Amino acid sequence: MAHTFIARMKVFPDKIDQFIDACERMEKAVAEHEPNCLMYKFFRLREENSFAVIESFKTEADDQAHQETEHFKEIAADMIPCLDGGYEREYLDPLT
Repeated sequence: MAHTFIARMKVFPDKIDQFIDACERMEKAVAEHEPNCLMYKFFRLREENSFAVIESFKTEADDQAHQETEHFKEIAADMIPCLDGGYEREYLDPLT
């Protein structure tokens, strides 16, 4: 079963452009270097200054490996100062 979740976060208003740039770089890096990632896509939510990412990996180990990649560490370091608080993961399981 795939390891899938949505993570929601708020971003400081003056950091939105920096955050979006980092999101786009992360999506590209994951697509280029992580064949066990099934989906990795950021979205702007309708609530002001709010964003979400949907991540899906073949296994939980693939998610853990993703967090250990050089591109993740580098780009996440650009994202973290943009966050107004932390982020919250909600895991998504298939209906059957």
